[in-house]
Amino acid sequence: MLQALEGSQAVAQAVALCRPQVIAAYPITPQTHIVENISKLVANGKLKCEFISVESEFSAASVVLGAAVAGSRAYTATASQGILLMAEVLYNIAGLRVPLVMTCANRAISSPLSIWNDQQDSMAVRDAGWIQLYCADNQEAVDTTIQAYKIAERTELPVMVCMDGFTLTHTLESINIPNQEQVDNFLPEYKFSRTLDPQNPISIGTLVSPDFYSEARHSHHIAILNAEAEIISANQDWEKITGRNSGGLLTIEGPTEAKVAILTIGSVYGTLRAAIEKFDLEQPIKLIKLRSFRPFPIDALKTVCKGLEHVIVLERAIGLGSGAIIGLEVLAALTELDHPPKVHKFAAGLGGRDIPLEILPRLLATLNESSDGRFRIFDVELDKLPEEDR
Repeated sequence: MLQALEGSQAVAQAVALCRPQVIAAYPITPQTHIVENISKLVANGKLKCEFISVESEFSAASVVLGAAVAGSRAYTATASQGILLMAEVLYNIAGLRVPLVMTCANRAISSPLSIWNDQQDSMAVRDAGWIQLYCADNQEAVDTTIQAYKIAERTELPVMVCMDGFTLTHTLESINIPNQEQVDNFLPEYKFSRTLDPQNPISIGTLVSPDFYSEARHSHHIAILNAEAEIISANQDWEKITGRNSGGLLTIEGPTEAKVAILTIGSVYGTLRAAIEKFDLEQPIKLIKLRSFRPFPIDALKTVCKGLEHVIVLERAIGLGSGAIIGLEVLAALTELDHPPKVHKFAAGLGGRDIPLEILPRLLATLNESSDGRFRIFDVELDKLPEEDR
């Protein structure tokens, strides 16, 4: 049923439809509205679960870890400094192969302090062992949240659903909220193969000697790679029920004859899509939406980029000291092609800076520049920098 909802309200309803039994969270902007709305559902008797208000994000992650291994479907959410505070537990959750779902309402990392959107927070824990799925709009955030539980519980891997803070969490959209029967038909009851049971005691997360640690990490790595099939399958199953497709691992659109593509992640996709419709471009453009960052869909990316001459990667994060994060992974993947396209690596919108529609022709204009392909922050204003930093 279509409803005009703030993104946070919609995600709260999506979580409730998945019938979590334990929710633990600590408020942090711009995630707070999600758990506030969930707590209202619990208080009003519309969601039967244990809602635990904790003293920190570290505690929130610890509580849902314990709940999941004890046999309960669980949920938490965070952003920015909160995800850094729970980083130790995020590695433990993933290393224990515990099926959990967490929303990251993407927000810049301090210092300097910023409460606005970019994706440096989730990128900071990209190698923690979680599946990471990024949403272009609030409808995707709703559908991906529900799909995430199925993916997590079938792979026994935690899933982080990333949605841009404020840009999505605080934006009102017309959203199709599924009904309970649809979600129940899609999502079976929670099961965890190593549920802790006092009647059948086992140990998990024990000390591993150097003789076996490499094998443990390799096994985890392979499990994440194999999760590609479950991400695709969950999306297809959900589409059969609702008619909506969230994009699987990635999507590409645009004229088949186009030799230039722009790859992006999150809500910037909507900006670029609107810009393509607005401007009368001299050259055809393809638009690639990367939905799955972990696992990184190397084979799918190589397939959609065959025959291209240029791929512009526009991301909303920076790897300080190296520059591109997504851009370097795209470059590494495409070098395996016989005739790889040139990869142009940019960041924009850091700390919530606006990304206007006019960024599209400006990006395309860089293809005519003589460039060594190095990363650059596209919207840096040099007059704001000391001379030595220009």
